[in-house]
Amino acid sequence: MRRALIFLGFAATALAADPVQLSLKRAVEIATAPEGSAQIQTAAEAVNIAKARQQQTRADLLPNVDGSFTVQNETVNLQALGLRLASPIPGFTLPDFVGPFTIVDARLNGTQTIFNFSSIRRLQAARVGTTAAKSDLDNSGETVAAQVARAYLAALRADADVEAALADITLSEAVLKQSENQKAAGTGTGIEITRAKVQLANDRQRLIAALNTRRGARLQLLRIMNMRMDVDLALTDKLEYKATDVATVEQARALALKDRPDLRAQQEREQNARLSASAVKLERLPSLAAFGNYGSIGTSVFNSVPTRSVGIAVSVPIFDGGRREGRRAEASAKFRTERVKTNDLKEQIDLDVRLALDNLTSATDQVKVATEGLELAGNEVAQARRRFDAGVAAGLEVTDAQTRLTRARENSIAALYAYNLAQLDLAQATGRVRNWVQ
Repeated sequence: MRRALIFLGFAATALAADPVQLSLKRAVEIATAPEGSAQIQTAAEAVNIAKARQQQTRADLLPNVDGSFTVQNETVNLQALGLRLASPIPGFTLPDFVGPFTIVDARLNGTQTIFNFSSIRRLQAARVGTTAAKSDLDNSGETVAAQVARAYLAALRADADVEAALADITLSEAVLKQSENQKAAGTGTGIEITRAKVQLANDRQRLIAALNTRRGARLQLLRIMNMRMDVDLALTDKLEYKATDVATVEQARALALKDRPDLRAQQEREQNARLSASAVKLERLPSLAAFGNYGSIGTSVFNSVPTRSVGIAVSVPIFDGGRREGRRAEASAKFRTERVKTNDLKEQIDLDVRLALDNLTSATDQVKVATEGLELAGNEVAQARRRFDAGVAAGLEVTDAQTRLTRARENSIAALYAYNLAQLDLAQATGRVRNWVQ
């Protein structure tokens, strides 16, 4: 209910003229709400299907009662039935054709399975199937949260690129103004003004490309959130470096094996296949059921008399042409397949954890180097402009410093993006994406 209210509140806010303030946490909450991502809705329907199948399987072990009321008018050829009745009166012959006559029958019929090991095992398998569907729903929540987080980080990177392009334009305009002042004072040349204008034009072109990339990133984010494409967003988070304690491979792997919902769902599918194979095998055992009916029968409603029948039926499988053996082989093969998938997923989890930890270590080092490079590039531009003002350096030195500053800003943005993405990869590898975005 809380997620549904969040989703409806966001939809109402989106209709307003002002940009919608959106944090990463809120974006994930919206996308993982029942009315959010199509993947979440599909997984929820899969849970409903599994519950319906469980209900159908349980019905095999519950009483089955039905009622009937029939009125029929019929004639009978006794000779066709092999009946030849002798008349008790000499010289009088009983007819071979009887009727027409009416039969009225109102009756309740019921059956109840007393024990059927195969049906019991099928019910157990259906219950595990429902649990597996719920785990798949949980896994869909993790998957959608990771997709939203990636799209949000891409949008943050696009915002940072736009901010960097604007900063480059501001610097280029200042350098152009500085070149014009130097020429007016007689200490500068026309080529330095031209060079500054070329740099400014390049920076403006990068801004146009950055703005287009930002629009695309926000459209991708809206699509993943299953929101309207005309919603104007204002992202409240920023790309930043937050130092965290890095777990060891063993710790991260243990956490992943415990928390990954896809592994839990796969293990439950394996258990479901095992129980289903066992159910087919148990079909060889006898089954016991009780049956009975009670009703009133007669030639009319007014002269009907009550009748009943009760009994117990024992069913013993003997031979079905090998059909049961074929189903048993098929079910066993499905179980072995699911077991292979489970082992393969565990190996994949080990790989995911190791790669995520390696990427996080590398991204941390990249952030440190990029931060230092950005600081040095900024100092270089400041020193080059002071030298240009003092007349001891040409404008080319300033332009070169600007180019290196632009590259340093791009490196810093790329490093911060890679670092946050590596943290997301580690959270996804351990099955804790929704905890990470909190």
